[in-house]
Amino acid sequence: MDYIKSKTPPVREDRLGACNSFGGCCSSLLEKSKKGCLNNSKRTFYQTQGCQLNLSLATLNTIRDSVVIVHSPIGCGSGNTSVAGITTNYQKLRDSNSRGLIWVNTNLNETDVISGGEKKLKDAVLYVEKEFSPESIIVVNSCVPALIGDDIDGILTEVQNEVTAKIVPVHCEGFKTKIMASAYDAVFHGILRNLVYEKEKPKDEKAIREKNIKENRTINLLNVSSMSKLDETELIRLLEKLGLEVRVLPCYSHPDDFQDMLDAALNVSICATHDDYFVEHLKSKYDIPFILKTIPIGIKNTNRWIRDIAEFFGLEKEAEGVIESENKALKEALEPFRKSLSGRTALLAGGEIRVLATAELLEFLDIKIIGMRGYHYDHFANELIEGLEGDKNKIIFNAATGQPFEQSNIIERLKPDIYIGHTGGNVWAAKHGVPILPIFGQTYNYMGYSGSFEIIRRLNRVLKNTIFNKNITENIKPPYFEEWYKENPFLYIEEPEEILSEALSGAF
Repeated sequence: MDYIKSKTPPVREDRLGACNSFGGCCSSLLEKSKKGCLNNSKRTFYQTQGCQLNLSLATLNTIRDSVVIVHSPIGCGSGNTSVAGITTNYQKLRDSNSRGLIWVNTNLNETDVISGGEKKLKDAVLYVEKEFSPESIIVVNSCVPALIGDDIDGILTEVQNEVTAKIVPVHCEGFKTKIMASAYDAVFHGILRNLVYEKEKPKDEKAIREKNIKENRTINLLNVSSMSKLDETELIRLLEKLGLEVRVLPCYSHPDDFQDMLDAALNVSICATHDDYFVEHLKSKYDIPFILKTIPIGIKNTNRWIRDIAEFFGLEKEAEGVIESENKALKEALEPFRKSLSGRTALLAGGEIRVLATAELLEFLDIKIIGMRGYHYDHFANELIEGLEGDKNKIIFNAATGQPFEQSNIIERLKPDIYIGHTGGNVWAAKHGVPILPIFGQTYNYMGYSGSFEIIRRLNRVLKNTIFNKNITENIKPPYFEEWYKENPFLYIEEPEEILSEALSGAF
């Protein structure tokens, strides 16, 4: 189905059968996923839930020469204050003349809930055009205007005739989905409908494309908001070793870049969770092939990522030369850490693709993976789970967006030597006295071969001195009542009883 014809994309529960309510071992997770019976997002109790509007802004805020209008009550846009400085700095890395993050909030109130917020939205668009004259105006739609029935698309179609900026509506109401990653589809849906238009196809299109592959060798490297500039630099370095020309988007791109991307020979994803909606559409409509299999984190996955790209261009020999030299240097650099890290236990949390790829790197140094938490789970992660070396019957996997009560229980039961997770959720591990390593950072490299070294170097440094975390747990009480830690951490997930029993008797 061509979803782009619709004003809004489907949510991932419907499109991919994604799950964010699972607790059990990896073998059970994999079995259920392969059978297509993993679509579960139900709990009898929830504590926090991710919002696709906030995740949408993580990408949209980065687009240069654009202004974001958050059509919502003031609270929905207030989170931008925490990223304004970071976004501005990273935009300027791409373009020194960039003005950084600019956003406007329509500030819907109680009266607007009754009478509608359409006038405020139109006024906001006209104000942005007059005040900032951006290349594009991105309008994100929150829960409130969706619930009261504001005709967002009608208003924006009408006001488009009064402004020169290209208006990009993005429907990312938080209540529509429990799978937060649906935000990526909402963002790309808005971009594809409004910033990408079909050029007139030449009669000899096939011959031109073949020539483009042989001569230009241009690829679109699709970055994500959880990548650093150093990550991009590392991946570009590796691809340029193959003689490829690299464009990086969508984060920190200019609106014009989305049209220019149609001339590329190949779209290269670093994360299926982020990009599958985008690249599938570009393949279907514009016949641009794509690579989507893995994320270049760790040795094995970076090797595979390079080989997949090289195979498309017929550069297998060049790729093996790059892989051989890079692997040799990296393995020599990592060897001194093996003695101090071997036998340690790790619990990881974050996006399921990044978590599983990081687990592969840790296993290379004989670190035992005892548990993982993913924001959700879908079939794109199956192959990565299959590649784990540990006993899949004893490695716990918890699919959950938020739900710190489950996280706290798992940490208390597993007692890992290290917790690797996202900033913001790591505090729960700290309260249990567990040392922490952020699963990504805007100031350090995480991807490619140099990223693998950086992860292990930082991990080794954290584990050398854990006294800070021990002091925390000695001076504060556990986050939840003692009775909760005696319960099955997955008690409130609506799963068959045998799955819950398996989780307790297996890994726990």
